[in-house]
Amino acid sequence: MTVVDSAVRTGTVEILSPGLQTSVQDLAGRGGLWDVGVPPSGAWDDLSFGLANQAVGNPPDAAGLEAALTGPTLRFAQRTLVCLAGAVCEATLDGRPVRPGVVTVVPAGGVLDMGRCGAPGMRGYLAVAGGIAVARELGSRSTFLLGGFGGLDGRALAAGDALPLGRLENLTAPVDVAPLLPPLVKDWTLRVLPGPHGAPEYLTEAGVAALFATAWTVDHRADRTGIRLVGPAPQWARADGGEAGLHPSNIHDSAYPVGGVMLSGDTPVIVGPDGPSLGGFVVPCVVIKADRWMLAQLRPGDTVRLLPVCPDTADRANAERAALLAEPAAAVARRFTTALGGRPPVAAPSRPGPSAVPALTELAGDGPRPRLVIRRAGDHHLLVEAGPAELDLHVRVWMHLLAQQLRGLRLVGVRELVEGVRSMLIQVDDRALPLPLLADLLAGLATEVPDPETVTLDVREVMLPLALDHASAHEAMARYARSVRPDAPWCPDNVEFIRRINDLDRREDVFDIVTTATYLVVGLGDVYLGAPVAVPIDPRHRLVTTKYDPARTWTPQNAVGIGGIYLCVYGMEGPGGYQLVGRTVPVWRHVVGSDERPWLLRQFDRLRFVPVSADELAERRAAIKAGAADLDARPATFSLADVRALEAAHGTEIAAVRSRRRAAFDAERARWSTR
Repeated sequence: MTVVDSAVRTGTVEILSPGLQTSVQDLAGRGGLWDVGVPPSGAWDDLSFGLANQAVGNPPDAAGLEAALTGPTLRFAQRTLVCLAGAVCEATLDGRPVRPGVVTVVPAGGVLDMGRCGAPGMRGYLAVAGGIAVARELGSRSTFLLGGFGGLDGRALAAGDALPLGRLENLTAPVDVAPLLPPLVKDWTLRVLPGPHGAPEYLTEAGVAALFATAWTVDHRADRTGIRLVGPAPQWARADGGEAGLHPSNIHDSAYPVGGVMLSGDTPVIVGPDGPSLGGFVVPCVVIKADRWMLAQLRPGDTVRLLPVCPDTADRANAERAALLAEPAAAVARRFTTALGGRPPVAAPSRPGPSAVPALTELAGDGPRPRLVIRRAGDHHLLVEAGPAELDLHVRVWMHLLAQQLRGLRLVGVRELVEGVRSMLIQVDDRALPLPLLADLLAGLATEVPDPETVTLDVREVMLPLALDHASAHEAMARYARSVRPDAPWCPDNVEFIRRINDLDRREDVFDIVTTATYLVVGLGDVYLGAPVAVPIDPRHRLVTTKYDPARTWTPQNAVGIGGIYLCVYGMEGPGGYQLVGRTVPVWRHVVGSDERPWLLRQFDRLRFVPVSADELAERRAAIKAGAADLDARPATFSLADVRALEAAHGTEIAAVRSRRRAAFDAERARWSTR
């Protein structure tokens, strides 16, 4: 059970009926762990919840409740102030209607029924004076349902649960915020900043224009991980993603910002607060922070338009939102003055943004330094990309060295830093550090990065047991074929697809290569919770595949898959798109209340896979989960000098293998295009 400090309790709330997927969430969410695949979570409609929290006088870090479609019924043990917000439309207190945005006194023993949420809208929120005083896990009270931590035991609420309430000292005076609650509709317009990926590298100019001209429909597969949109297929400017995968949406793994519109195959998906941090898909635009609250209220069947705006428009909107949440009483007074005939402030006119945002900074390659391009990735992130769009271990090590330099500065404005294969995504508090200023600083740091060819990294060699053809991997393939896309080229058997696309003679050849290869971890958090994305050090072992299009909705925890030339160990049960070959042991072990680092792998670890039976794997999985065993790891090193020696010794064979696999890849792409 979740541990709660009894000293902060002022009472409890009993859950009589849990509603649908009701969870404890706070406003800020969980920060600082995006680089190991821990999403921020937190209240998705941060505008509605932020206003409700302010209404009852809570500090910004107080936690409340979020519910989807139907809210919970609650009994309060003591007199309490509450405020409802979001899509709540039929709430009652002891049978009497309750108006959202109005601070309401619940008497001791009172029963609050949040009722239906929407339509329009999808999610409702409850703020309670003093907040919900569950313990913080990994820095936040917010629940990450897929990961199973935070909130109350890492899960949705159930009937019979009791939630502790926090202290009431030092709360501010209540204020009704009903006039400030945002209107909920069925036709939505989301302001977006174009980029970081666009025309002409990934989409055609007409394709970018079509993206912004389309009235998209919200798919039924929409949840806190992401919002899938239904509409026309993107107009691609290239035939495939090369080593990153068969589909033109595939790129070498790069981090996503929350609110990023990634193209998962031909399906746009807007990354939610429980979404993945790292993946291999193009991101043509990012929803601005001031509009991200709308994502929580999008309902299947709703219409969405993406409106491109310029950075100055986003900055104004975000500043207005921050001021609103900081002083809601002043905002209510301004609304009242306007209603009495006062003149509202006139906003500067907005103008559409370009189809592709120009780089903030570009540096040409110079000796060991690769070409560098720094672009906005929305209004609070920079994406740094190095070298050409291909795997180059020189570039990967160079980017890691640049990231180490930036971390060493400990800049106040840098909130998150996620390394990708040839990229780095940096989340910034732009009030402390404007994005253009950080781009200039990075350009200066780039000139000081040492030559990666001269660097030796102290790493580990980790031996992972692998149950090939594991039954759970085949269950994931079968579920996909039944419910998503039975005619996909990788159905019914992912391993057979890998064999065919790599021109191998036998299905067993796939397994032989996977268990012979030494993989280098080049990213963490690929599909959540410490999951590694890794590449064979020896090019002869680099099997080329593609990612599912559309992605799977279910993948077993610790499944092992290959997408493009990369291998991933899934950190937890959830969605995914890599071609599955088996299952291994946990790479994430979080103990409630423990300060021990839960991710078990590190950047640049060398991974080796040892075949075991399904029964042997089950024993080892149980031992690691229980803390009775750990990963089999020993000290090692990684240097590009060793890679160069391998390439020199086997250059002719490497070239022949690459040529053969490229021909098979092209043949498979041609077969796919005619289906």
